[in-house]
Amino acid sequence: MKKPELLAPAGSVETAETALRYGADALYCGGPMLQLRAETAGLNEQDLSHIIGLAHEQRKRLYVAVNSFAYDEDFEKLVPYTAKLYDMGADAVIVSDIGAIAAIRRNVPELEIHLSTQANCMNSEAARVYYNMGVQRIVLARELSVEHIKKIRKNTPQELELEAFVHGAMCMAYSGRCLISSYLTGRRANTGDCTQSCRWTYHLTEEKRPGEYFPVCEDENGTTILSSKELCSISFLDRLEQAGVSCFKVEGRMRTPYSIGIVINAYRMALDGKASTADLQRELDTISHRPYGSGFYLGDADSTDSDADGLLQNWRFVAQAVSDSKNGIVNVRIRNRIEIGDILEVISPGQTGKPFPVQSIEEDGEECDIANVPMRTVCISCPYPVCAGDFFRRSNKASDSLSQ
Repeated sequence: MKKPELLAPAGSVETAETALRYGADALYCGGPMLQLRAETAGLNEQDLSHIIGLAHEQRKRLYVAVNSFAYDEDFEKLVPYTAKLYDMGADAVIVSDIGAIAAIRRNVPELEIHLSTQANCMNSEAARVYYNMGVQRIVLARELSVEHIKKIRKNTPQELELEAFVHGAMCMAYSGRCLISSYLTGRRANTGDCTQSCRWTYHLTEEKRPGEYFPVCEDENGTTILSSKELCSISFLDRLEQAGVSCFKVEGRMRTPYSIGIVINAYRMALDGKASTADLQRELDTISHRPYGSGFYLGDADSTDSDADGLLQNWRFVAQAVSDSKNGIVNVRIRNRIEIGDILEVISPGQTGKPFPVQSIEEDGEECDIANVPMRTVCISCPYPVCAGDFFRRSNKASDSLSQ
């Protein structure tokens, strides 16, 4: 059987380049309009065209999210916009609105359509309806178990592809249909402007006791009852593949290139059988993340747990190679403090982190003990072969770090 496609988010040109370098088979991104992320995660036409060309040069694919909930006035720009995406070479658009699907199919019939997870397709009947409308791929609702996916695969045409999220943030609302942000801030999540209000700290108040706050659970910091765990499927990818999932999707168009690179590298190695599950889980633990869970895939219990431990940041991204190493020395761009004696790990495509002690640092031709100016280029010692673009990290248990 063909391996599932590994699909990576691309919120910037740098993230796209990193994801491709670390093993993504395809990218998805937002364009300048009608996408469900903040404007900063939407690429302008110039960057979008560049990334499409970059992906195609490597025989990879690029999908554009056009998944904002659409109003009547949006259709005036929807059709010409998707026609332009097709002319630019986009391989597919990701759409949630049933009217938008019909309009795109009618006016740009050559453009491949993927159904967004926001459409919350949860059964084979709905999947067949979308297939008959011309949808080539279903991005499955996140509320499905592995057993549910098996039934959908069994009862739908084999030509209809099934895509599922395997890693990243989970929304506390049903298929992402949340109104908390709109209610509290006036910023609508369903048109791409979510403030992530579910991540805030909440207490209970009693009507006749204004100003008195009672935690929902006994925690001096309040409660994270609305803030869900992050999805991590590295330990049961085989079950998703056997259930009929043909594309593994990683969440994170707002995440840093480093974070996406580490995640894509881990899942690439999992698909290629290059490392143990334990080693790959360790890799995923080195990025900033909320406690991991299995979502709904293995049953409902894990999906209802909040991230009571908050954001976990046990490792720090400290540098990136700007050129290939030579004679045990590599030029790196500093992102956080590095000192002589630090134990760093270098992460190259297709490999887990390799530890080594920093024995020398040189800046502007002068030896030094510390490099602590972000974005400045210095030379450090490294016993392993390093290529431009490789990452370096350090455990937070080492010396103090600059904020990223």
